[in-house]
Amino acid sequence: MTNGLKRLWQGFRRPSRMALGTLLIIGFISGILFWGAFNTGMELTNQESFCIGCHEMKDNVYEEYVSTVHYNNRSGVRATCPDCHVPKDWTHKMVRKIQASKEVLGKITGIVDTPMKFDEHRLQMAEREWARMKRTDSQECRNCHNFEFMDFTEQKGVAGQLHARASAEGKTCIDCHKGIAHRLPDNYQGNDALSSTLAPSAKPAL
Repeated sequence: MTNGLKRLWQGFRRPSRMALGTLLIIGFISGILFWGAFNTGMELTNQESFCIGCHEMKDNVYEEYVSTVHYNNRSGVRATCPDCHVPKDWTHKMVRKIQASKEVLGKITGIVDTPMKFDEHRLQMAEREWARMKRTDSQECRNCHNFEFMDFTEQKGVAGQLHARASAEGKTCIDCHKGIAHRLPDNYQGNDALSSTLAPSAKPAL
């Protein structure tokens, strides 16, 4: 062990001359600075601009999303990428961020770096996201849409009937609305209420 390391080790072992109050103040300020920096970093990664920072997202699912009612509608209320894909509560948000590291790996390794490759993995990625939303009872959807506050009699067409039935049967949004913001994978074999009940000409834009 070099002399420098020995002095450093002895410094750690030697009682500090600083008052306990001073140490607490320094620790408190350091904690605030760390939490502020951490929270700022988290919020920066929750911006739509960050979500579409790579062409894999911008040139594929984002292009599909901008043609839907969640992007452009008469009320001017827009649901961004984080609104649908990042939980708002801290615990589930952290879990989602860790899960997203696999998606970053897909970009780095070139697994989905072309539209063709993206479509090859589209069903797998979609099913993983559908399963997550199913587990959370479509919480991100219900931040804006909630059966409890819907007036089914005011809804047009068969929408009111379907929502009333879904509410009675304990279904969640993603059970029926898998193709509402992005097009369904070509090899998807599901039979959702939304796609099976509406005529082809009445289906929403995907």
